Amino acid sequence: MFDRQKKGDRAVLVLPHSRGEGDAIRRGEEFAELVSSAGAEILASIPARVENPNPRFYIGSGKADEVAEAVRALEADLVLVDHELSPVQERNLEKHLKTRVVDRAGLILDIFAQRARSHEGKLEVELAQLKHVATRLVRGWTHLDAQRGGAIGNRGPGETQLETDRRLLAERVKMLTRRLEKVQVQRDQQRRARLRNTVPRVALVGYTNAGKSTLFNALTTGGVYAADQLFATLDPTVRKVDGLSCGPAVIADTVGFIRELPHDLVAAFRATLAEARDADLLIHVSDAADEERELLRRVVDEVLEEIGAGDVPQLSVMNKIDLIDDLAPRVDRGDDGKPVRVWLSAQAGQGLDGLRDALGELLGGERIRADIELPLTAGRLHARLKAAGAIASEAIDEHGWHLGIDAPRAVLAPLLGDDVHAGPLRDLIEPAPADF
Repeated sequence: MFDRQKKGDRAVLVLPHSRGEGDAIRRGEEFAELVSSAGAEILASIPARVENPNPRFYIGSGKADEVAEAVRALEADLVLVDHELSPVQERNLEKHLKTRVVDRAGLILDIFAQRARSHEGKLEVELAQLKHVATRLVRGWTHLDAQRGGAIGNRGPGETQLETDRRLLAERVKMLTRRLEKVQVQRDQQRRARLRNTVPRVALVGYTNAGKSTLFNALTTGGVYAADQLFATLDPTVRKVDGLSCGPAVIADTVGFIRELPHDLVAAFRATLAEARDADLLIHVSDAADEERELLRRVVDEVLEEIGAGDVPQLSVMNKIDLIDDLAPRVDRGDDGKPVRVWLSAQAGQGLDGLRDALGELLGGERIRADIELPLTAGRLHARLKAAGAIASEAIDEHGWHLGIDAPRAVLAPLLGDDVHAGPLRDLIEPAPADF
């Protein structure tokens, strides 16, 4: 056995691929970006063709020998494999290579652990990490297996320590789960409050590094951290957007997606991703300059299906058009005349007005503009109209409020409720049928 090093970020990359994978180069570049985002130094990249995975190493034994030689020659601290390994395969590779081995899932979890800032995000990441490491605890104590007790029994201290670790880990998982359930209750209360205010909800989704946070900052005063790196931000941020033709709306910036996202991470981030599931409209942001943008869009759609957001209406946004020659901002419309795709550059500020117009059109639907009168006893309805941004002008006298209404029908309809003073508003929204 060998003693695992506690530190070190000099890495050798192993890039498995099959004969039919046409995107092997792209996958390798993306994995290198992940490694750089984690802060590791890349010493070498070794491609490994895998048609039938080796049950022992996943890669072939000859390729494992080649990786071992590179580790020794370059004095690498760890080996990073661009595929999810079973606990047995990871353990066998560590024995063979005499160094730490981290698979794709472990690398992504490490990046998330570095980037999480909010209390909720830290809880979600830690829970995913504990679930991932639960089946790998045996690797940390194998050097104690040779130590045995007395003549009675055959249990060594390694097994005892392993059982203790498993019990502590299970208790920690339960505690984190309870904490996240409390956070989920708070999030649900916030969403119910937004529903009561009848404010349309929009969520930004897309492949990581597509420019979601930059677009979020351009539409709002969110001040979300944005950088040219994978998973620049993890924690959800919700801000109000004004200036839309439909009235005010709230927009949420969510975590970016990536292919082969660890299942434990998706499960842990369900509370965060619920912003997308409960939205009225999804803005699906893509990198227009990326040749594989359609493939990456399908990856995002698969994750949306997994979290129950596959049926939420989408508006496609093709970002970063400033990187493409002779491409101007525009809005593409479908057969029904509604916006389906917006071409813009959030970084350069090009095409943002077109996006705002498209959002107002999709969220608002038919607008209602009219003058109504409310008695002074209709204070509750007046307050709800004002909170919804439906009042364009108003005057008051001894008879009541004289209001100029300008709002989408979808915003006004939920305000009817059981209010006895909603008659004038109901006449606008539900006019009597024409008498032919």
